[in-house]
Amino acid sequence: MSRQLSHELEVNVAASEAWELYGRLGLAKLLVEDGSIVEKIEVIEGDGGIGTILKKTYTPGSHGFSVQREKFTKYDNEKRMKELEVMEGGYLDLGLTLFRVRFEIIEKDNDSCIIKSTIEYDIKEEAIANTSYVTTDLVAKIGEIAKNYLIKNKATKNAE
Repeated sequence: MSRQLSHELEVNVAASEAWELYGRLGLAKLLVEDGSIVEKIEVIEGDGGIGTILKKTYTPGSHGFSVQREKFTKYDNEKRMKELEVMEGGYLDLGLTLFRVRFEIIEKDNDSCIIKSTIEYDIKEEAIANTSYVTTDLVAKIGEIAKNYLIKNKATKNAE
């Protein structure tokens, strides 16, 4: 059974600035610095493009699981889109057979954009009760952390 959820967050910075953070490994580094979601991220392979493999260790109590491995499967610099799939642990331990997240930075105008996060997942029929664990809460929180960083960074640049 396949399902999809999405979350959108408007940010008052240029799409190019948001993509600079989301495009490669900047977001991963920011999440570790923030510490409220992720305790540690190990880059197993790659530089943030297609084929990059990350091992995320979640901050205790931030999530229903502690570790997951994910791989970047799509990356489009022009469309400002990247996609990752969980390879091991995380949601797969809850009976999902696929857990994919797509981040898109959509230009609204010169000084604002939308961070669109889409979750696609497949779940085994016998694990259907676990779908309540799949929400947009995590990508929403990631978006808020990114938004706060981007706005603070923009204010610092404007003050210089």
